[in-house]
Amino acid sequence: MSSLLETKIAARQHALREQGLLRQRKVLSVDHTLNTNASTSSPRFVFEGRAYVNFSSNDYLGLSRAPELVEALHLGAQTYGVGSGASPLVTGYSDAHLALERELCALTGHEAALLFCSGFSANTALMKTLFDQHDIVVADKLVHASIIDGLQDSGAQLKRFLHNSLESAERLLARHQTSALITESVFSMDGDCAPIAELSALCRQHNAWLIVDDAHGFAVLDGYNNADAAKLIDVQVVTFGKALGCQGASVLGSQALIDFLVSNAREYIYSTALSPANAALALAATQYSTAHPELQQKLLENIALFKRLCREANVPLLGSDTAIQPLIIGDARQTLQVAEELRAAGIWVGAIRPPTVPVGSARLRITLTAAHAAEDIAACVAQLAQVLSRVGVPLVTERQAADDHR
Repeated sequence: MSSLLETKIAARQHALREQGLLRQRKVLSVDHTLNTNASTSSPRFVFEGRAYVNFSSNDYLGLSRAPELVEALHLGAQTYGVGSGASPLVTGYSDAHLALERELCALTGHEAALLFCSGFSANTALMKTLFDQHDIVVADKLVHASIIDGLQDSGAQLKRFLHNSLESAERLLARHQTSALITESVFSMDGDCAPIAELSALCRQHNAWLIVDDAHGFAVLDGYNNADAAKLIDVQVVTFGKALGCQGASVLGSQALIDFLVSNAREYIYSTALSPANAALALAATQYSTAHPELQQKLLENIALFKRLCREANVPLLGSDTAIQPLIIGDARQTLQVAEELRAAGIWVGAIRPPTVPVGSARLRITLTAAHAAEDIAACVAQLAQVLSRVGVPLVTERQAADDHR
């Protein structure tokens, strides 16, 4: 006889499978041909014996396999060992962590920084520690799940404004005595950018902090990702697992905020610190990305190429100008079918379904990197157009897709 928990688990898994929403891990391995074929620059991996071109990675600058950073991690491990050994408030905080924090502050203009092992833990720790039941917080409708989870744990009142709508945000700020407004720099599922400067002006007008989850913008966006960032943003959360190609995250803000988090953030107090070797790697990746602006330029060229080819093939994109290029299909099962047919052609893209995105907006999330070769981008678009036509997904213009999504 099954226990109550076994019955619940089986029923839930069955329901997810029937809806096309069941999530399962896939074991990927290194494509060793990359080490011998110099003409193959696009990111690839092997799944069940077959190599795939990877159009689903957030490694936007292609740094995760950069030889200079592999060496930096090796040197970091030789210097510090492979782990931190304790929480940051015991013996887990080293000069490697301090050096990274100082570099991030110099880059963004913030006074102080605090390191976490992931962007999710950084966001949840910030939200649940900074806010309580006395706070009213305004957030973009599409902010990340980690922000929502942290705010729910905090007990704060959450008011959500229409995505990227200054008018909607201003109405909420005017109506409520708001502690902070929260948004993302680049939204992870739509690929569009928040109007940071305008939101900052609204927050100054209403005496509220502006908090920006900069996971997908850090090291790739121009504008406020420089020493002037702190003039616009009160709290900036950056992650190292996207454009920097490594691991970890940081909350950046005033010295008073960081001191407050050190004393009160349970995720920071009771977690083993990010390893010093990984901190040294993130420092090297930050410095490397700053010293090689040609990587950002190559990424922009690849984005422009992909968008042009999709426009010529009438493949319906949302109009994003970032590395994240969503294609809304709507139905979860049909989205999976398109992704599977692309995989049959050796192209791996993300099939994003509810609850990650709203019901009816399941999509392919195609991501470009500086490491993609032009011929692989062209092959991706050609296969995409063929599969969409074969499966019966309407081919529309980019403008029509963006208008429909709004």
